[in-house]
Amino acid sequence: MYLSKHIQSLVRSALEEDGCKKDVTTVLAISSKLKASGIIVAQEKGVLSGIDIAEAVFKQLNKKIKFKAFKKDGSVFKKGDKIALIQGNLQTILTGERVALNFLSLLSGVTSLTKKFVEKVKGTKIKIKDTRKTIPNLRILEKYAVRVGKGTNHRFSLSDGIIVKDNHLKAAGYLHQGCLNKQRFASLIASLRKKSSFKIEIEVESLGELKEVLKYKPDIIMLDNFSVKSLKQAVSFCNKYYPKIKLEASGGVNLKNVKAVASSGVDYISIGMITDSPEVIDFSLEIK
Repeated sequence: MYLSKHIQSLVRSALEEDGCKKDVTTVLAISSKLKASGIIVAQEKGVLSGIDIAEAVFKQLNKKIKFKAFKKDGSVFKKGDKIALIQGNLQTILTGERVALNFLSLLSGVTSLTKKFVEKVKGTKIKIKDTRKTIPNLRILEKYAVRVGKGTNHRFSLSDGIIVKDNHLKAAGYLHQGCLNKQRFASLIASLRKKSSFKIEIEVESLGELKEVLKYKPDIIMLDNFSVKSLKQAVSFCNKYYPKIKLEASGGVNLKNVKAVASSGVDYISIGMITDSPEVIDFSLEIK
């Protein structure tokens, strides 16, 4: 993974947050002359992500630290597997331990969960997408972890694409009690096409809204919290009358129902929990 200046800055900020320049315990308890080796060990199974970030943590503290990864991002590992070897100044290894493991745990958690969803829909055309439900300032890393897990990134930020959601439609008067203001909505679509080259995605909450919105031929329609039965009806209707428009299922998707959602025939499934609430993977650092 290429570590941009922005990512290096995130690592630096994390080290500053942890007070790594003033590690009182380590400085007072450990001689600055001591050298040692540390092994990062997996305490449970998962899919690795963030190994280069972990290395950057130690290298920012001390450029002389040697870091050898035994596995690369995307590798499957099991409990007890050795992930990386760190050699050099013992103070540096102890000071950087928690920040390095925190990055590794979070990103491997995102990747591992993404991979589980991707495996559930294997054999279909479905693309598993993430959302903007990410930890503030860590989005670039979490979306990277999604890609490592073979998921697909939705828009990175508000400036990356057009998604007209229910709050846009309701607050601005384009939609009232499930009914579109046809004249205003037509003007909206025309304006969006004129002023931007982005694909236009519209969120709908019912089959009725879907059928109304389809008439204006957006590029993608997001089906928010549809039941599997309703998703299948939406796909059937769209394929019959508007086959070029893509459909995205969103809301309430989990590992138990994602296969059923995929069976509806939608093109994409966006899943907030991939980055919003992954179970972090436990790693430890053992000093030799």
